Amino acid sequence: MSISTKIVDDFIAQGVNFITTVPCKQLAGVIDEVEARPEIHHVPSNKEDEGMGLCAGAFMGGKRPAIIMQNTAIGVTINTLATLTQYYRMPLPMLISYRGELREPVACQVEMAVHTKALLNQMLIPTYHFHKESDASELQEILKYTFMCNKPVAILTDASFWGGYGDQ
Repeated sequence: MSISTKIVDDFIAQGVNFITTVPCKQLAGVIDEVEARPEIHHVPSNKEDEGMGLCAGAFMGGKRPAIIMQNTAIGVTINTLATLTQYYRMPLPMLISYRGELREPVACQVEMAVHTKALLNQMLIPTYHFHKESDASELQEILKYTFMCNKPVAILTDASFWGGYGDQ
C-alpha cells in the first residue's frame, strides 16, 4: 500500500468526509487519492485561507473536514486560523508539506520553513512532524485528537517523508 493510500484510508477511518486541497508537488499522490475516493467530497482551493473557510463551512454543515496544503502559506492563514477556526473551536487536521529544509532546491521555500514551526507554536496549534513513512502510524491518533478537542492540528511532512527531492 502506498503512503498516500494509507493517509487517505486513515482520514476515512476517522470520518473525514470533506477535504480541500491546494496544489503541491509533494502532496500530489495524496491529492490524487482524495480525488479518487467517493467517500470524500473534494473541493480544490486556490488559496489556503480560502480552503480553511471552506472547511469551516463544511464543519458547520455537519462534515468532518481536513485541508491539504504547503507550509509556505502558513503566514496567510494566521488570521483565518485565529478568528475562525480557533475562535469557534473547529477541528481542522492540516496535512502540510514542509518545504525548505535540507537539500531544498527552491531558495525562497527556505525562509518560510524557518518560521513555520514558530508560527504554529505561537498559535498554540499542536504540531506533528513526519520524517519517515513509519511516522504515519500516528495519523489516526492525531485525527482522533483534533476531533475530540475541537482544535486544529498541523501534520508536517518533509521531503524525506515523501522520498526526498530526487537526490536521495
